[in-house]
Amino acid sequence: MGVYIEALGTVTPVYTVTVTSRVAGALTEIHYTEGQMVHKGQLLAVIDPRPYAATALQAQGQLDRDKATLANARIDLDRYKMAYTQHAVPEQTLATQQATVQQDEGVVKLDQGNLDAAKVNVDYTQITSPIDGRVGLRQTDLGNIVAANGTTPLVTITQLQPITVIFNMSEDFISDVATQMRAGHKLRVDALNRDNQKELAQGTVLTLDNQVDTTTGTVKVRATFANPDYKLFPNEFVNAKLLVKTLMGVNIVPNAAIQRNNDVAYVYVINPQAKTVQSRNVTVATTDGVNSAVTGVAPGELLVTDGFDKLQDGTKVVIRQAPGEANTNAGTTPQNPQAGKHK
Repeated sequence: MGVYIEALGTVTPVYTVTVTSRVAGALTEIHYTEGQMVHKGQLLAVIDPRPYAATALQAQGQLDRDKATLANARIDLDRYKMAYTQHAVPEQTLATQQATVQQDEGVVKLDQGNLDAAKVNVDYTQITSPIDGRVGLRQTDLGNIVAANGTTPLVTITQLQPITVIFNMSEDFISDVATQMRAGHKLRVDALNRDNQKELAQGTVLTLDNQVDTTTGTVKVRATFANPDYKLFPNEFVNAKLLVKTLMGVNIVPNAAIQRNNDVAYVYVINPQAKTVQSRNVTVATTDGVNSAVTGVAPGELLVTDGFDKLQDGTKVVIRQAPGEANTNAGTTPQNPQAGKHK
């Protein structure tokens, strides 16, 4: 029987990106539909690029002009070097021309930087998806003027594959979980719906948080899921079941057979020959909500599962057959409680 940690978890995307514009302008094109799956680098929208293209053209012209000035200054420098070797110009004239060349080189670098910045702004008018994911509802409509780095996003993109679930685990299990993770074992995590009746996905533990919450005595656990059929939806609540370990060779009984008082847990064991019951204390190792692994009983023993209000040690009982089984114990005694057979 598996030893599980059960907790309420929140489906949390690995990446959620709020897309805004880096430049201001009119929103002229939209290339996505709400709810669409998009890929990294896919074009989503276009901001009017004409003002930025004009600025880039101006920067290119300035650069070309200053490059020509630099080329002329270098030609003059070569002439002055030759004239200086012939003692036709003073050294100061040569030094001045060298400084002029260096100044023009700096101007060309400045122009190149301005051109590169203008080209970046032109690129920013093409808004692309930074990740693979699902597009949310559109926040800005076609034709609106978009502000640079504005507070209103154009769209939000959420990665769905893979996706994670975050839940809290008692600090009592940290040693067991951390030890297995350090050994390289993959710890299975099941994500179930709100009523614990349907399994949504299977995943594995990704990591533990780096500290225990002292107010609750718990640590956060992040589990990752491939989510191939998109059953896990961002920010929804699911029931997470972490399989810590598996108990082998244990006796498993239905929870309906286990009774409790203030001190111990016990069961009623049926003597099949005498048709009488005897109470016996048991120790519960773990439970999955339907069955429990216990010590104190042996495989094949018959345990009472209902009618406990009339039972005491030595009471005779009639065994009621489960639906579909042959009725080999026909007839009942009204004053005696009934018992069920556990297989």
